[in-house]
Order: sequence, then C-alpha cells, then structure tokens
Amino acid sequence: MSLTVVVVSLLLPSPASAAGTTASVRAGGTGLNMRAGPSTADAQVGRLAEGSRLSVVCQVYGELVAGTQRRTPGWNRLSNGRYVSDAYVRWSPSRPWVHWCGPKGAARPTVRTGTGPVNVRNGASTKAARMGTLPEGSVLPVECQVWGELVSGKMRRSAAWNRLTGGRYVADSNVDWRGNSPTLPWCGQSAPTVPPANASQFIARTVGPAQAGYQQYKVPASVTIAQAILESGWGASWLARRDHSYFGIKCFGNPGGIAVGCRTYATTECDGKNCYRTTASFRAYRNATGSFADHGRFLTVNPRYKKAFAYSRDPNRFAIEIHKAGYATSPTYAQNLIDLMKKHNLYRYDK
Repeated sequence: MSLTVVVVSLLLPSPASAAGTTASVRAGGTGLNMRAGPSTADAQVGRLAEGSRLSVVCQVYGELVAGTQRRTPGWNRLSNGRYVSDAYVRWSPSRPWVHWCGPKGAARPTVRTGTGPVNVRNGASTKAARMGTLPEGSVLPVECQVWGELVSGKMRRSAAWNRLTGGRYVADSNVDWRGNSPTLPWCGQSAPTVPPANASQFIARTVGPAQAGYQQYKVPASVTIAQAILESGWGASWLARRDHSYFGIKCFGNPGGIAVGCRTYATTECDGKNCYRTTASFRAYRNATGSFADHGRFLTVNPRYKKAFAYSRDPNRFAIEIHKAGYATSPTYAQNLIDLMKKHNLYRYDK
C-alpha cells in the first residue's frame, strides 16, 4: 500500500519551505501497523508495507514507542484518519515541524492580539524577559503548554502559555486556534499510558505509591487503591491515561502545587438521588507519582477531612468519613470503595 508524498506546514519562512519533504515507513522490513488511535491499545485498522510513502496531516501525543528511527510519544495522523507511530517513520531530508491535531485536522495556532505583534518571552509570565515579537497572523510551532501567569487577551482569559520551538513562550490568551483546539501535552509530562491488561496488574502498579501515601499522609493504602480503581476505571479513563490523574481532583481555578495544569473532561455529578452528565476542570500531572502524592496532600490540607484521619487504621470507616465530608457526590461512593477493598482484599496492603 502506497500513500502520497507529505507536505507539512512550517512556521516562518512560508510552508513552501517544506515542499519535497517525504515521510516513509522504516520498520526494519516488517511493515507498520496503522491504528484507530495513538497507542498500541487501539485497534489495528490496516498495515503499511516497508517503504510506503505517508500522507501526514498532523501529530498527536500518544504512547511512547521505541522504534527503528527514534524513541518518541509522537504519532502521525494520516490523511485516511489512521495513526502510525513516528518511531518508525523516516523523514527526508529532515523532519519538518508538524502541527498538532485538533478535532478538524491540523490545528494552526495563529497570533491574534487585535493590537499588533505579540511579545515572545523566555518564560510563562509577562515579567519574563522579552525575546522579541511575532506579527499578527503568524502561525506558531507550539511544542507543549505550561501553567503560568493568568493573562486576559484577545481570544480568552487563560493561565496557559504555549512553549514554541527554541524555548520561547507566548500567552495562549492571544492565540487563535480557529475552533480547532488540540489536546496539547503539558511540558515535561510523561507520555499517555495504555490500560493494564487485568486487575492484578493495575493493583501491582498502585501498591507502591499508595503505601508511600500512608507513610507520608496516613491515608490507608487500601482506600487509596480502591479510590484509584473507582475513579480511573482501572486506569482506562482518558484522565488517567493522558493526564496521569487517578483521583479526579478538580482544579477550581488552579492546579495547586503538584499538578502541572488543568484539563476539562466530561464527568458525572450527583445532586441527591439525581445524577447528570456535565464537564469539569481536573488537575493534570507529570506522571502517576504526582497524582498519588497530590491525593494524600489534598486530603491532609483540607480541614473538612480531618475527622477521617482518626481512622487511619480502619479503612472502612476512613472511606465513610471522607465521603460524609463531601469527597464525592455519588450517594454510594463509600460503599463502592468498601466493596472493592473486600473483593480484592486490598486490606493486605495496609500492613
């Protein structure tokens, strides 16, 4: 199977400078699987022969793969809507800048201040040194985002800053994504994970950080593991896979001292006996370690959970007390935790 030659947009000079750039499969002679999404956990939806030319539309941040060409979390979305790991793609003469994928294809972030050029900084703050300016209408090569100074701009009011190639920063408040905003990685964030194969693997993955949480914060490890199971769907939720959040701690305006940013996800809230679908802003983490640390810290620094810590050696009562204090809106939250602790004998990890 052979696809067309790729032509990819670059930031200044004009996209024409990418003309003639090609991408082709180099998988050591074995060919390359195409996937329905950016991970090996997504369904295989075709296969490309060694040397096939690729028509790359944009890139997404996905599972980390070590391939014949590089070790990378970058996945390329092709013109047919399928995905291939960039770890097995050879670019000639060199890899150009590839824009991130938004819902409608390649997202081309554009400077839009309404008043002229935008300042480029060496950090995520208006107090950081100015490295120059970019004129209105410039298309930006955004690498990732960081949480920084809250800025009111032409497009939005936001604390997110876009890091450009070369270590430059531009406030996202003055960037127009033209209704095609991608899900960008936070700078320094670990690659998205794939769900564990079974319950035993998930529990094994969480025992260490859960026990560390007990040592530091006195949250029973059994409760922590049960909460991680329940709130991450055994590690299968996108909040857990992409943003390494296993507990669904909300942002309420800022990510706190451990998380690296905030991300909006669909969720379910309950008001008494009625539950409904909505959206909320959740804390995003550099890795799972950060999520478990923030979980213990969150329960410790919030006075409403103080009563629960009288029962650090009584996991069932601890679960009941944090539920009564308002940790979750589901009316069966505490009982769900207790059921999980009993079914999987999570109490053994409290020793």
